[in-house]
Amino acid sequence: MLYKIEGKNLSRINWDEYKEHKKYSVRDDNFEILLEFMKSYYNMTSPYEMFDMLNEDDIAQMMLEKRSISDAEDLENFLFKI
Repeated sequence: MLYKIEGKNLSRINWDEYKEHKKYSVRDDNFEILLEFMKSYYNMTSPYEMFDMLNEDDIAQMMLEKRSISDAEDLENFLFKI
């Protein structure tokens, strides 16, 4: 579960666990693997929570920008495509 204080997300992406998850993923795209990891490791289902967490991480922000995802609705649309 994510906890927020003054609009800030207290959860951070655990990149070490992500790397371990990536070893066993059948996906090729790092961003898709990250989304799969977030669903699994953090038990996330809401694109709004996912976007907030992604938007607070520098690496994940670059992944969002690369795919022109600027808000939770864009992320939701991307999730429907994968």
